[in-house]
Amino acid sequence: MGIQDLSDDLVLVELPHNTLRIAEELNALNDIINTRDNCDVIIDFFKVEVITSSNISNLLILHDLLSKRGRQLVLSSVRTVTKCIFTVAGIRDLFEFADDKPAAISTVRARAGAKSPT
Repeated sequence: MGIQDLSDDLVLVELPHNTLRIAEELNALNDIINTRDNCDVIIDFFKVEVITSSNISNLLILHDLLSKRGRQLVLSSVRTVTKCIFTVAGIRDLFEFADDKPAAISTVRARAGAKSPT
């Protein structure tokens, strides 16, 4: 499975190339997030060429779950074609994008640090 805990409060998901497996990974991730309210999520699209409407639906569910908890969802290594799908669907602005996994991790950590009381 491509779901890993990078720390107690950060989950990384490396999506597979296969569209059916993407759905399985996102369903499993949504199940995990339903039981955890203390983590941010990075989803790495490095191997993904295109996504289906079902995958988008799962991402919207995940975005909603995390937003309600004040947590972050960052999508990394998203290809231009997939970003265009988000734009056409009118949902691109809902998601945070990063060029790659290290940039996504930096984004999450920077925002988490900004939220911490000083």
